[in-house]
Amino acid sequence: MPEAKKKEKGGKQIRIRGARIHNLKNINLDLPRNKLTVITGLSGSGKSSLAFDTLFAEGQRRYVESLSSYARQFLGRMEKPDVDRIDGLSPAIAIEQKVNSKNPRSTVGTTTEIYDYLKLLFARIGKTFSPVSGEEVKRHSVSDVMQYLLGIEEGARVQLIAAHAPGKQRSVEEHLKVLIQQGFSRVRLGDETVLIEDVSDTSTLSDQDGKIHLVIDRFKVVHGDDDFESRAADSIETAFYEGNGQCYLFYEQKDKWKEQHFSNRFELDGMQFEEPSVHLFSFNNPYGACRACEGFGTIIGIDEALVIPDQSLSVYDDAVICWRGEKMSKWKDRLIMSAYKSDFPIHKAYQDMTEAEKDVLWNGNKDFKGIYHFFKYLEEKSYKIQYRVMLARYRGKTVCTECKGSRLRQEALFIKVNDRTIRELVNMPIGKLRVFFADIRLNENETNIARRILKEINSRLEYLDKVGLSYLTLNRPSVTLSGGESQRINLATSLGSSLVGSMYILDEPSIGLHPRDTEKLISVLQSLRDLENTVIVVEHDEEIMRSADRIVDLGPGAGYLGGKVVFEGDHNALLTDKESITTGYLTGRLQIEAPKEKRQSSGTIQIIGCRENNLKNIDVSIPLGVLTVVTGVSGSGKSSLVKTILYPAMLKQLGGYAPYVGQFTRLGGDMHRIGSVEFVDQNPIGKSSRSNPVTYVKAYDEIRALYASQPLSKMRGYTPAYFSFNVDGGRCEECKGEGEVTVEMQFMADIHLVCESCNGKRFREEILEVNYHGKDIRDILELTVDEAVDFFSSVPKPKAPDKKIVDKLMPLKQTGLGYVKLGQSSNTLSGGEAQRIKLASFLSKGAGDGNTLFIFDEPTTGLHFHDINKLLNSFYALLENGHSVVVIEHHPDVIKCASHVIDLGPEGGEEGGTVIFEGTPEGLAECEASYTGRSLKGKI
Repeated sequence: MPEAKKKEKGGKQIRIRGARIHNLKNINLDLPRNKLTVITGLSGSGKSSLAFDTLFAEGQRRYVESLSSYARQFLGRMEKPDVDRIDGLSPAIAIEQKVNSKNPRSTVGTTTEIYDYLKLLFARIGKTFSPVSGEEVKRHSVSDVMQYLLGIEEGARVQLIAAHAPGKQRSVEEHLKVLIQQGFSRVRLGDETVLIEDVSDTSTLSDQDGKIHLVIDRFKVVHGDDDFESRAADSIETAFYEGNGQCYLFYEQKDKWKEQHFSNRFELDGMQFEEPSVHLFSFNNPYGACRACEGFGTIIGIDEALVIPDQSLSVYDDAVICWRGEKMSKWKDRLIMSAYKSDFPIHKAYQDMTEAEKDVLWNGNKDFKGIYHFFKYLEEKSYKIQYRVMLARYRGKTVCTECKGSRLRQEALFIKVNDRTIRELVNMPIGKLRVFFADIRLNENETNIARRILKEINSRLEYLDKVGLSYLTLNRPSVTLSGGESQRINLATSLGSSLVGSMYILDEPSIGLHPRDTEKLISVLQSLRDLENTVIVVEHDEEIMRSADRIVDLGPGAGYLGGKVVFEGDHNALLTDKESITTGYLTGRLQIEAPKEKRQSSGTIQIIGCRENNLKNIDVSIPLGVLTVVTGVSGSGKSSLVKTILYPAMLKQLGGYAPYVGQFTRLGGDMHRIGSVEFVDQNPIGKSSRSNPVTYVKAYDEIRALYASQPLSKMRGYTPAYFSFNVDGGRCEECKGEGEVTVEMQFMADIHLVCESCNGKRFREEILEVNYHGKDIRDILELTVDEAVDFFSSVPKPKAPDKKIVDKLMPLKQTGLGYVKLGQSSNTLSGGEAQRIKLASFLSKGAGDGNTLFIFDEPTTGLHFHDINKLLNSFYALLENGHSVVVIEHHPDVIKCASHVIDLGPEGGEEGGTVIFEGTPEGLAECEASYTGRSLKGKI
């Protein structure tokens, strides 16, 4: 082949030769550039090793190589991926599942940069309105006064007056002499004009503010005369100067004198207003941040949910819990006795009160004291311990009472664009915000100023809508987003930046996305590709695989059984492949079988009157002893129902502590059948990077005890603590047992470097001299769960400690985590992996006495079809032990295996929050109103 053709071919592909990171088996692979490639395979088959640890790591390393000498000093210590060579590599951008920001100030608006453009829009074309009169606040110029002047009928007599303040250094008489010396001759007294030298009584000269109404000029209005206009303009400028920014026109109209006030100061109705500026709308800037909450939007105050926990009660029926009891009930009695005077509804349930009625209850009126006044009374008496305790009981993190959660100072909320404040816009769902900006009405001048800004805002809003996030608001804190939501926001942000020629690597962007919205996500990925970017997606979703230009299937198994390229080609070719496990599930050769017989429930838990967030006062029944799935489109209210109401309400009912319970009326049903409740979410299994799977399931305690019992350990006096990387003793003190050190890079992702002291081994050399059947403690931590189970099961004459270790590791294997290394850092685990490790922990304990309600939040995150089978078997194991399982899930294969399904919708955000269907999966598949039912039809 000619050299030119070789170069051309190499330029169209990313050529990987000899990749051996983690479990990759020296693979060779060619990936097309500027195409959408999906890497799939079993969990632990090597997908992330190829995409992130090989392609992205090498792309980042080469990027650092092109940077400053400061960045390059770390290059020699950056570990080069274990690969022979990679050709055709573009600058790499990784978009992972993890929530990027832990900053409480970070919001959806700041992350996507939409808020930056909103600040600019309000600073450039925002109009300020007075809260007193509702009139627009304007700064008058000379031309404004001239325009008004020329609108007066010709020949009318006009006086130009300045409200002039005499200096404090001289008397009024002395000041009048100075004015005469300056060329002024008249002042206005009431409706008359008099010469300054004729003023006899200076006490009548000034108004209430101590200002002299100085006549700057007198003239008759002449239209179309340049000399008149020039003279008037000069006089107006003088009037503004002498009047400290203010002037008055007194003019004759129909034998009456009229007055018109002008000010070149930004004020109205006696109030001074702030000029719109970008900093005024920034809650991260002390200038714009709310003074009470300092830009956080929340304060520690009196928590409404704690004061009125049951909103179905009325004031008469003791809704205000702090007014119960013999001593405090006098506050309630006063309100009841005087309520008739202001027609306050003491028998109306709190949840049915209007906002105005709630405001009266909290703030009081002339007839009675409100709840806030009651707590102010407690603060005054806080020298008594019982009052301090009572105050602490009802305090919590609440919406800032001054800015109402907008995070901005009050002055910023006087400014509007198209009759909307910035607070109203950031609290709108993105779907509605798109409509607002699509229909925005501006005059010609505003349109010219805002054209480019609106283009950027509309573009970013469109991408957020396309990735299925139309239900979010721009004011939503980033820390409250799920991993999938965070990743799709980053994806939308990347599209908004319009980069070309880059390589985007995404880690399962379909996480948390309802099948209905998958098509939108696919169109976004294709848009990214059409901008001449290379898009590589680690994904299990069937629809995304079908739309890909190239599919790479890794396997055939997980861990040491994976790491090979099982298939490479397009979707049609994949369906004809006989070796791929993925193909088996796509073609129906392999299936996730639904239970042949549905379990019968042993009771129900009823949640009555759910009103949290967008829930529309719904009633829901959760059957016990069976698998219940709560589903619905993204933003339909699943998390509000399960995470914010069901779990904390059950926890409090069972005597536990829940910081916040969502709004609902009451729990009912067979509560006595539940002894405990466990919420298994996707949060990391530990806050420290030293936490890992083997410590979480308590197997490492047995391993450390086993190594401490070896002859060499006994001879040297090593206790189990010497084999721990969490405490001083045997661990490397340079890296504190982490095996690596982190270098924080400015404007770049942090770089993780192997510890030079222990070379990544985490322990001191003398500790590693202790062996058990040829393996030191470091070797054990490098084993996968599958390898560790095989090792401890096959040692010659296995003893009790070996069996204990195997028993504790087996649940990890059973939940599909056999590929995870024992010592793998918790911060490298996906949300789904962390959740399954928690599940394994419960399984290893025997999961209690058989009356626990387990709640799982999207446990199929990061799971291949083949691994969902293992997950379901774990659920069945819990059910066999008499427990109950509730799952928030979108995956059709999990839904079809449920005994009971609750489908919320029909849409997300304000258009969701109702129960579309409640019953069996078969019934849901026949429900035409349900998007979930439509996606389920081909699965049952």
